[in-house]
Amino acid sequence: MSGRVLVLGAAGRFGRVAAEAFRDAGWQVASLVRGSATPRVAPGTEVITLDARDTESVVEAARGADVVVHALNVPFSQWQAEAFGLAETAIATARASGALLMMPGNVYGYGTGMPEVLDETTPMRPTSRKGALRVAIEQRLRAESEAGMRVVVVRAGDFYGGNAGGWIDRVVVNHITHGRLAYPGPLDVIHPWAYLPDLAPTFVRLAERREALPAFADFGFAGHAVTGGELTTAIAKAVGRSFKIDRMQWWMLRVLAPVVPIFRELCEIDYLWKTPHRLDQRRLAATLGSVPHTPFAAALAATLHDLGVTRRA
Repeated sequence: MSGRVLVLGAAGRFGRVAAEAFRDAGWQVASLVRGSATPRVAPGTEVITLDARDTESVVEAARGADVVVHALNVPFSQWQAEAFGLAETAIATARASGALLMMPGNVYGYGTGMPEVLDETTPMRPTSRKGALRVAIEQRLRAESEAGMRVVVVRAGDFYGGNAGGWIDRVVVNHITHGRLAYPGPLDVIHPWAYLPDLAPTFVRLAERREALPAFADFGFAGHAVTGGELTTAIAKAVGRSFKIDRMQWWMLRVLAPVVPIFRELCEIDYLWKTPHRLDQRRLAATLGSVPHTPFAAALAATLHDLGVTRRA
């Protein structure tokens, strides 16, 4: 069952890949972006240029949508000021059109004491401002679902693939031309990664089953849970050479945190690289039958190629 989907933030890391996945599955896709982001919109989708903070105009653009994907995002340093307001825009948009609201979730809400295996029953005990904010947004979504709106949250690890960049591009391979890789934590700690070309089709499959889902459906997406050693070894194999592995200098970020907002925000969640954790996706697999999954080596090799890292190295 397909239909019309409105992707809010369709030029972003997840939004563009989601728009492509819905388009390829035969959906009528509307990509909502700010005017300056139009060149990054997925081809073959309807382009709607609006500022997402103009809730009234966004609501009007969503008329007739069966699904709204909340892929709006802002830099870490702007989360406290803007993230909740953007979620309210997504809620108002889905409510007005009677659409299913879908959103990618993260693991920030579990806090420093999180267990190694995270599932839908794991309690949220945030220890960072970003974690508390994400919990508040999800509580708001749950309240809306109790009032009649349908909501799907798919919780995943750090994004990569689809030109997403993120930690892999900006940190891990940032100095690959100098024969060095960097990793944010101990190399023996498991950390979850979500390959976007797998995560986005998962959203499509859930949207196709929307009538059979509960009012508030929360799923874990396992992706690739690997140690830092496994990640750096896979990069070396994909590139075909060895590298010196550096540890990210968190102490330097903490020193500069008072004057560099992004460093302050990153330091709040540094525990994610020290605490082993992974996501359980048994509920998702039971719902879909099978979950899109590209083998880790192939997903990483494609990511490095798309980012131009293989050529640079």
